Amino acid sequence: MEQPAPPYRRIVDAIRCRIDSGELAPGDRVPSTRRITQEWGVAMATATKVLTTLRQEGVVRAVPGVGTVVAEPQPQQAARPEPPRERRPRETDRGLSRESVVRAGLKIADAEGLRALSMRRVAAEFGVSSMALYRHVANKDELVVLMADAAFRDVELPDPAPDGWRARMAAGARLQWELYQRHPWLAHYLSITRPQPMPRAMALIEWTMARVTGMDPVTLIHMAVTLLNYVRATAAGFEDDLEAEQETGMDRNQWMASMEPVFEGILTSGSYPMYGGISGHDDGVVTLTSLFEFGLARLLDGMAALVEGRAADSGGVS
Repeated sequence: MEQPAPPYRRIVDAIRCRIDSGELAPGDRVPSTRRITQEWGVAMATATKVLTTLRQEGVVRAVPGVGTVVAEPQPQQAARPEPPRERRPRETDRGLSRESVVRAGLKIADAEGLRALSMRRVAAEFGVSSMALYRHVANKDELVVLMADAAFRDVELPDPAPDGWRARMAAGARLQWELYQRHPWLAHYLSITRPQPMPRAMALIEWTMARVTGMDPVTLIHMAVTLLNYVRATAAGFEDDLEAEQETGMDRNQWMASMEPVFEGILTSGSYPMYGGISGHDDGVVTLTSLFEFGLARLLDGMAALVEGRAADSGGVS
């Protein structure tokens, strides 16, 4: 008995049918991943695979600031005799190495998000088969760990480094924050419950905590992970914004402008005095960066009570 097509393939065929019938013309936006999950009741991973497959088949293309649209049909060429097959060059001669594969993965994830990353997608950057990549990385999971560790390699530590414990922790937190802006997918990927073996990331955390003294190892680790998790959780908004822009075709400013009439009605209704209080301020008064800086200062205020309390108990100087 013939096996039914997997869900993603059925959705791919349904969208192609809309394109072939003219319902979706070249340049028209195709359903976003969110729309696909709603219309077909599938998971986001399946929806992402649908759009990835359509792109690989040349049916659609991604347009920055717009979204995924129907591609222009390619002109058909007259059939010609197939030339004799030449011996394919070794795929390892096409610029493939462990480092180049990691760089290609970073390029894709930074531009399109981690959901767009696959071994096939990386292989397409080199014009080789997916199997060629497995000479350099074991699988996608290993690739992403290597990508994350490579991202931390780009962090430049201040020289001279701040001497005080609070200044050092603040500097380390801001280095992470800047890193997550360059790699929006990274904050979502990192985990505090199942930490990945990334020596360069661990080195940054060691540097961040190097001036905290008088703490037992367990307390010190708790302080380090609390700071890491605060920065990571706040920075998760970077990838959320990247994915929303790809799905809606609007950047944050465009989206906020489109929502302005709705928010204006809410803020002037009198029902939400806290929110209404900011209606006279500039649009940028509350941003991810302002939230990060405000929360970082309050978090370090709390750490100060712990550090200075321990110093007082031991007769040290805070």
